[in-house]
Amino acid sequence: MNIGTQEMILILVVVLLLFGGKKLPEMARGLGKGIREFKDASEGIKREVSAQIDKANSEDANTPNKSVDQKDSAKDREDVNEVNP
Repeated sequence: MNIGTQEMILILVVVLLLFGGKKLPEMARGLGKGIREFKDASEGIKREVSAQIDKANSEDANTPNKSVDQKDSAKDREDVNEVNP
C-alpha cells in the first residue's frame, strides 16, 4: 500500500468534505483514544503473559529434580553401608 502525497491529499479533502471541519477534530481525538486503549490493552496482555512465564519458570526452578533426589538417596545408602558394614 504505497500511498503517495497526492493520494493522501485527495483522501484528506474527501474526508473534509464528507465530515466537515468541526467534526474532524472530534474524530481524530476518538481515533487517538482508541489507539491508546488498544496499546494499553496489548501491553497489559504482554505483561500478564510474561508474568505467567516467569512464574512457571520459577516454579520449575524450585521443583526438585527426581533424578537428583534418587542420586542423593543412593549416596546416603552408600554412606550408611560404609558406617555399618
